[in-house]
Amino acid sequence: MKAKVLSVIGCGAIGTALVERVGEKMFGMISKVVIYDTDAERSRSLQIKMKKTAIAGSLHEAVEMADIVVEAASPEAAREVLRLAPPLKKDVMILSVGGIVGREKLLDEAAKAGITVILPSGAIAGVDALKAARIAGIDSVTLTTMKPPASLKGAPYIAEKGIDIDAIDRETVIFEGTVSDAVRAFPKNINVSAVLSLAGIGPERTKVRIISSPEYLRNIHEIRVESKAGTFTFRTENVPFPSNPKTSYLAALSAITALEEYFSPVRIGT
Repeated sequence: MKAKVLSVIGCGAIGTALVERVGEKMFGMISKVVIYDTDAERSRSLQIKMKKTAIAGSLHEAVEMADIVVEAASPEAAREVLRLAPPLKKDVMILSVGGIVGREKLLDEAAKAGITVILPSGAIAGVDALKAARIAGIDSVTLTTMKPPASLKGAPYIAEKGIDIDAIDRETVIFEGTVSDAVRAFPKNINVSAVLSLAGIGPERTKVRIISSPEYLRNIHEIRVESKAGTFTFRTENVPFPSNPKTSYLAALSAITALEEYFSPVRIGT
């Protein structure tokens, strides 16, 4: 595969980690890195750290300049990238997967255009087994996410329900519902549920519980799958990303691995 131009939308913790990894390990595969963030200062700060980068003037320009686009910004950015990429014939990786729930036609349009769309597993385990079990038939998928209260601050659901996050002093069930409900209620906190639903039985049948306690020091995800191929349980206890405690370290590493595998002729796992 010839070297490609990579555009990274979003210069937060994961976007920065991707660009840094490219600088360390991938400049044989990637000839140029283009970055874009709605916060221009973030883009400039990252360009100072990683000098072999160009700053795009808009999201649309970043997509136009690329061979492959990584969205690491927001659900809104994810949808915009998926709207722009198919007619421009650009491959994409989407990290804000919750932005696709309810808009799965964007994936259909990408498939019709013949572009590659990558949705990394993120901060969970078991996606390979879930995809395999789907062939036999899946009866139920339940995700239980356990987070410290501070990591839920700013979520629309918290404000709508008048939940005093700072008053939580014991294990408390914050939310129960479908993935469709969860991604609207917690658009920046529960992307893993969207990945599960798209890999398995869909956003209306995949169930989500969010529990919070000040005793939780890590973001924990427990997944239970009941299927014709067997019953599976997966649990991850995620270390926070060093520069952003709201982001799981594994989510950043998953994105890096997915980008590296995009260029690899050897694929391990499904």
